[in-house]
Amino acid sequence: MSQLSSSGTAYELTGSPNNPTLVLIHGLGLNRKVWTDHIEPLAASYRVLTYDLFGHGETVQPPSRPSLSLFSEQLAGLLNELDIASAHISGFSLGGMINRRLAMDRPDLVLSLIIHNSPHERSPEGQATVEKRAADTGAGGPGATLDATIERWFTADYIVSHPKEIQMVRDWVLANEIESYTQCRQVLAHGVKELIRPKPPITHPTLVMTCENDSGSTPAMSHAIASEIAGAETIIVPALQHMGLMEQPALFVGPTLKFLNNLSN
Repeated sequence: MSQLSSSGTAYELTGSPNNPTLVLIHGLGLNRKVWTDHIEPLAASYRVLTYDLFGHGETVQPPSRPSLSLFSEQLAGLLNELDIASAHISGFSLGGMINRRLAMDRPDLVLSLIIHNSPHERSPEGQATVEKRAADTGAGGPGATLDATIERWFTADYIVSHPKEIQMVRDWVLANEIESYTQCRQVLAHGVKELIRPKPPITHPTLVMTCENDSGSTPAMSHAIASEIAGAETIIVPALQHMGLMEQPALFVGPTLKFLNNLSN
């Protein structure tokens, strides 16, 4: 059942409070429901916390201009309010940037990191492309580049065979307020610069995953993220694109549980 924090963050807690907490952070333009098919298998062993980022879903608009630090502070405040001293933090796309920022800002809150389909250092051409997409969004709103986005996110077969799910994702994106969505897209475009080769380095146990055909969060980026975190593991899921965790959630839940369970053994 959805609840609202004192700062206006909509969240849900699932699973026994006696289990370690696992936080799931969604990506740009989405909301906590992207994790729906992950929660039940994860909640058998973990207390799962899902929430909506500022400006997304049922959460209030950002209290100041969006940044990775603002989103890191949002999560830190939520954990504090819920009396959660530390947690495993899993983030998808923008969420995988936010959990790295949290590990840098508040390492005491983080037990481990799971980074799904998240961008890292781009080529100059790649950086120019994502900055142009952010600018196009500012000019035309969330729908301006949505058709191309859907084609990057999902395989062609899934788009054809799952029209209801595709429409649901489109509705999530289109529900975003134009200004905050544009500013959040700029965070996705520019925020990676503050995560490259962090000093001091991130030292938490880390699993980095992406999909073979994710054009914006490539296998090379995942390997680069892992190379900057001692002992980090990398898994590349075959064939899928950016939203592989929605197309085939079991391919992400399985490795997540194996990674977390190995930490406790």
